[in-house]
Amino acid sequence: MKADIASNTFYDLFPQITCLEQATTGFIFTEGPAWDKTDGSLVFSDIKANTIYRLKEQNNLSVVRRPSGMSNGLAFDTEQRLIACEHAGRRLSLYSLYDPIGPIVTLADRYEGKRLNSPNDVIVASDHSIYFTDPNYGLVNELQTPKAQEQLFQGVYRLSPSGKLTLLINDFAGPNGLALSPDERKLYVSDTERQHIRVFDLDEQGRLVYGRLFAKLDVSKGEGVPDGLKVDAEGHVYCAGPGGVWVFEPDGSIIGLLKIPEITSNLTWGGVSGRTMYITATSSVYKIPVGVTKAGF
Repeated sequence: MKADIASNTFYDLFPQITCLEQATTGFIFTEGPAWDKTDGSLVFSDIKANTIYRLKEQNNLSVVRRPSGMSNGLAFDTEQRLIACEHAGRRLSLYSLYDPIGPIVTLADRYEGKRLNSPNDVIVASDHSIYFTDPNYGLVNELQTPKAQEQLFQGVYRLSPSGKLTLLINDFAGPNGLALSPDERKLYVSDTERQHIRVFDLDEQGRLVYGRLFAKLDVSKGEGVPDGLKVDAEGHVYCAGPGGVWVFEPDGSIIGLLKIPEITSNLTWGGVSGRTMYITATSSVYKIPVGVTKAGF
């Protein structure tokens, strides 16, 4: 296992860096890993295969939903229902994994009467608010869903518990991964096209204030771009990016780069105690023991 280590904190976060394991493989474009606490398993998207999978131990793999609307980012709400960012559906949808004949509910598909671009990644706050990014990546020919872009920007949105959709910011070139700080007072968003991460303070109404650059990723470190983001219980920020998983202190200083053998797209925590990190990377899902859990795991 290789790593570029800038701080001894790296060894606290990855105490067994030689234990990176390929948990499953054979996919086209994996993304959106999310841990199902009810079942004790990982769900993830294969965007180009139009499928959401469930992974249990011993490589026990099953299909959760197909077609998936070419889902990308996934997250569980506070009732353990699955929220999916659908590229082809151009919507944020809600689905109960334990009611297979139940409906797939559209949470958001339009802003001011115009269709969303292609929701990409999503997180759920403790107050039930949902934050998601909406770049235009699902509208390109590569995903075989070419459509006209109706929004004149690529935004970051908040869906309130009452169902009100609010545009938080629209000046990103390619908004992608996003994550909340442990106290939910800061929102981190990666901009794929500009190769950096920005951070914003959140006011009492969930609006973004005081935006600034958090960290710049070095594209010379390997293949990949700033993509999925996560924050652990101590406030360290993890970003799937060039060469693997980048790790930062809360102040933006670099801790290190966990190198992954394939182009890395996203990550999450799982396992019985929340001390396993699962990493989606092109054709595979990897896992590694970690020293710090995710906040609220």
